[in-house]
Amino acid sequence: MAKKALITGITGQDGAYLSQFLLSKGYEVFGVIRRSSHRGVEDHRLRWLGISGEVHLLDGDLGDLSSLLRIVQEVRPDEIYNLAAQSFVASSWRQPLLTGQVTALGVTNILEAMRLEAPGARFYQASSSEMYGLIQQPMQNESTPFYPRSPYAVAKLYGHWITVNYRESFGLHASSGILFNHESPLRGVEFVTRKVTSTVARIKLGRTDVLRLGNIDAKRDWGHARDYVRAMWLMLQQDKPDDYVVATGVTTTVRDMCRIAFDHVGLDMEKHLVIDPALFRPAEVEVLLGDSSKARRALGWQPEIDLDTMIREMVDSDLVRVGQEYYE
Repeated sequence: MAKKALITGITGQDGAYLSQFLLSKGYEVFGVIRRSSHRGVEDHRLRWLGISGEVHLLDGDLGDLSSLLRIVQEVRPDEIYNLAAQSFVASSWRQPLLTGQVTALGVTNILEAMRLEAPGARFYQASSSEMYGLIQQPMQNESTPFYPRSPYAVAKLYGHWITVNYRESFGLHASSGILFNHESPLRGVEFVTRKVTSTVARIKLGRTDVLRLGNIDAKRDWGHARDYVRAMWLMLQQDKPDDYVVATGVTTTVRDMCRIAFDHVGLDMEKHLVIDPALFRPAEVEVLLGDSSKARRALGWQPEIDLDTMIREMVDSDLVRVGQEYYE
């Protein structure tokens, strides 16, 4: 019989790519989605990949333990991937309580549902490089101390440690992937990479002439979501659960990422880029650079898509969207 995978956050970037990957492996894929007045719109990423009809969507919410218990009991999943979160760092200062309820306590709810209804399943928690924050080492690995710098990062840190706690307390096969920034054409337009590529496409097609950004000298370790969901799956195929950093090991400034996008469409970045002080974070994370040697050694994982290729793919996709006046 086909393995069953349950994904929270299935309508997000990672959830969509993970669904596509698992379907290619022969899995039956189930996803938890929140009740929305925009039903039919929230699965746009699954539709972009052409797989919306191949997954089973179930109403539930990370904040509602009863719905998670019901779903886990009905599905009886072999693998559970917790990708749901309030995941936009900037919004976490404006909505710190919501961020804590979903991104932190929501992890406990799904782990508790698993413990009670499917203790033999394997669990993946989406941890984040934002937990390192004010970095304590030039390259961050699994033993680097955490120093979160936003409500989002603090909430992610809780989710990370409660996963470790359930693993050690109840013997669950529960692993965390400490994923560094990973992007794609399915990234939300509120994130900086997609803000850049969508605006560059709009400038190229004459819809606007300015790209407004905050700190363009911040450095990030950017990979492609397709590569990173493969790492998630590999973690759950191991005999023993563990935590792994997933990163490219290459850091790039926002400025240089912008230049790749503008160069791809033959535009001069300096003529269109405006620095807006209002867009700076209250507490900035200046540099993130991941050491994924453990994942490469233990999982046999390595990234296959470089930053230039990824940004060009994102710009090309946004040129199509803008041309069709489709902005998701």
